[in-house]
Amino acid sequence: MNLDARELAATFDLERLTPEFYANPYPTYRALRETEPVKRLPNGAYFLTRYDDLVAAYKNTKAFSSDKKKEFSPKYGASLLYEHHTTSLVFNDPPAHTRVRRLIMGALSPRAIAGMEPDLVRLVDRLLDAITVKRKVDLIDDFAAAIPIEVIGNLLDVPEDEREPLRDWSLAILGALEPVVSPDAFARGNKAVQDFLLYLEGLVARRRAKPGNPDRDVLTRLIQGEDNGERLTEKELLHNCIFLLNAGHETTTNLIGNGLVALSVHTGEKQRLIENPALIKTAVEEMLRFESSNQLGNRMTVEPFELGGVALPAGTPVTLCIGAANRDPAQFADPERFDIGRTPNRHLAFGTGAHQCAGMALARLEGAVAISRFLARLPDYAISGEPVRGGRVRFRGYLSVPCAVS
Repeated sequence: MNLDARELAATFDLERLTPEFYANPYPTYRALRETEPVKRLPNGAYFLTRYDDLVAAYKNTKAFSSDKKKEFSPKYGASLLYEHHTTSLVFNDPPAHTRVRRLIMGALSPRAIAGMEPDLVRLVDRLLDAITVKRKVDLIDDFAAAIPIEVIGNLLDVPEDEREPLRDWSLAILGALEPVVSPDAFARGNKAVQDFLLYLEGLVARRRAKPGNPDRDVLTRLIQGEDNGERLTEKELLHNCIFLLNAGHETTTNLIGNGLVALSVHTGEKQRLIENPALIKTAVEEMLRFESSNQLGNRMTVEPFELGGVALPAGTPVTLCIGAANRDPAQFADPERFDIGRTPNRHLAFGTGAHQCAGMALARLEGAVAISRFLARLPDYAISGEPVRGGRVRFRGYLSVPCAVS
């Protein structure tokens, strides 16, 4: 470990990040993992970078709480952002988490997801048809971002002519989850929740009056609840519909965009996948590991806990660095290498334990269909300008990727 790396770890502050970190956080993550894997930040929180430590925190729901009321109250105050994030599935503990997750998982059954594939293939092919008539495209606007918006729109059966604002609402709400939120980002996030709720109230009223097929329409399924009478409250229903769109939108956009960029950089692996399309499933897992769409998770200790010889008192905020854990050499051989055939690949891009991503099977399907069909149609695509990162630490992806196709 050289002095520069030690300095990276010693001076790391999640609330004061540099442009160099946003461009490439992995040298800092490596320095932290090797010198201060349980790093105390200036604000008193701890930052975890080792794979085994993250698994321990994910799986011990007794010691590590996902309930964000205490953490988000000073950050958001009595705002709609606070109401949204403290009602969402992902930021709650059992039994509330268990009840809401069971209803959502019932609507995302393996049979339901398998039934989505034909529509997904048609959507991807339609986007590729439009791309092939252009010489220059943007991988994000013209392809990666267009897919999850349509998929989630179909899941909730949102009329196609009402989908335009969904992406902007999602970006604004998720942007307010960054460690530091500017007044402008806070205002945009609150306005997005307000507008989204107003829209959903009308959509839910229409769906109650005219239910869809609960086997295909997740919103109808969530409204009707379970056969045993289990129902979401109106507030839970509306906020978890927002959560479903947000959780399925930016992370899947990032998966597709990050994956296509990684292949364009690692040309040997790109050619390997073109010649062996059956590798697409392991390739998607490697894209999720190598450049995780969601880089950070958060917990709060509810009882004293020790990690790596460091005592964490009850009430300690803890950040789980997924991006660092997914490159931990203790778990992954040669972790800085992008290997589309890597197996085993027990990455933490979807978390693990009780809060493992409810939509991971759908995300994997979207990634596999989008990337495999893109490569089959446009094997010679090339990045034609400087990609623009999203400027976030929690969600790692691109806002724009200029691309030449032929």
